[in-house]
Amino acid sequence: MPPMSHISSLPGQAQSSAGTADERDRAARLPDRSEESPVSPEPMASSVGNQSASNWAVNAGQLWEYRGLLARVAAIALSLSAIIAFTLPKQYESTARLMPPDSAGASSAMLAALLGRSAGAMGSLGSLAGSLLGTRSSSVLFIDLLHSRSIADHLIDRFDLQHVYRKRYRIDTAKFLARRTSIVEDKKSGVVSITFADTDPERARAIAQAYIDELNSIVTRANTSSARREREFIEQRLVSVQSELQDAQKALSEFSSINTTLDIKEQTRAMVDAASKLQGEKIVGESELASLEQIYGDDNVRVRAARARIAGLQQELQKLSGSGEDLAPSASDSANPYPSIRQLPRLAVPYANLYRRVRIQETVYELLSQQYEMARIEEAKDTPVVSVIDAPQVAEKKSFPPRLLLIFILTAATLGIASAFILLRQAWRQVDANDSCKLLAQQIAGTFRTWLARQEAAR
Repeated sequence: MPPMSHISSLPGQAQSSAGTADERDRAARLPDRSEESPVSPEPMASSVGNQSASNWAVNAGQLWEYRGLLARVAAIALSLSAIIAFTLPKQYESTARLMPPDSAGASSAMLAALLGRSAGAMGSLGSLAGSLLGTRSSSVLFIDLLHSRSIADHLIDRFDLQHVYRKRYRIDTAKFLARRTSIVEDKKSGVVSITFADTDPERARAIAQAYIDELNSIVTRANTSSARREREFIEQRLVSVQSELQDAQKALSEFSSINTTLDIKEQTRAMVDAASKLQGEKIVGESELASLEQIYGDDNVRVRAARARIAGLQQELQKLSGSGEDLAPSASDSANPYPSIRQLPRLAVPYANLYRRVRIQETVYELLSQQYEMARIEEAKDTPVVSVIDAPQVAEKKSFPPRLLLIFILTAATLGIASAFILLRQAWRQVDANDSCKLLAQQIAGTFRTWLARQEAAR
């Protein structure tokens, strides 16, 4: 009785011999094409297209043979993806939109306006101050502040996020909070959008609002601190300027008291006018005296009276004009309490210097006083700096997960993987058993299985 293996090989040999005979008959019936013209490219292209179509049909046929397995895989994948999609927690988003403040600060604008009120060089100084004081904040600054560790720490402590998100370390909580937060700037308008996602819609809105509150607190505190430093500096400068002003006023008053100078310009004009009148009266008196002497003689009473009046006019004119020896009048000189015309040019220069010093100190003191009041207003005000365009609201619909889309993607991906596995397994089976790559893969797989068996035995 022949062995089973030999018996099982007989039908295959018979089939192969029969197939060989059929091929010989078919070859005999075909005409000899060796002497014909070579095959044109068009039939070759059609053969390539037929081959690709036949490969697609073969792959589809292989998958159709395993349609039951693929249906079970699809059902299982659909069930598991539905479980996963409905198990994932819902997430709700709350969005707030902010508008950054004006580029120039209020104090800088007021300072530029104050300096601009002055004329000449002070006006140019005002325009220079307005151009150099620059911007104080922008949307980029807001984004950096919102990403800062200070705001994250305050939010973690305020909402106990380390316990809510079940994080062991605080830094992991901060990273998780940053992943849940989206801060985007509109490049055209500069509007900053803050979006926070959470499983609780109320908490999502509260944290989005907390971002605005913390940002407003930081900016207000920074502005208040700068306003306080500015106010303290101006206050100290105001005290020193006030002391300098008092010293200048005291020096001017002492100089005016010693030299009896109230206003050099007005005094000079008044004294010149008075001297001119006295000189005119003296000339008229001398003319009258000459006529009286010709009529009445030297011993006449009227002649003596005219001479006395002319002598008085000469004395008054001498007092107003002064003499070369009388350049330093004494404060106790009651006969001549006012400086003479000869002394006024010498007193004009120191008086002008003292008067100019007083005017400069008064101008500086006035500007500092106004700026000091504005700094006090800046320090005292507590209006919000951040302008909120859209306040965060409680989300009515979930933003994640898209369950139907997730189920479809997971099911399609699972079917694709299963189909690829079936086709690859069929292609692997068709590889020759003596192929070197197949032998190497089988050797590696056997070694890996042996190692796994040893590991299991060791356990």
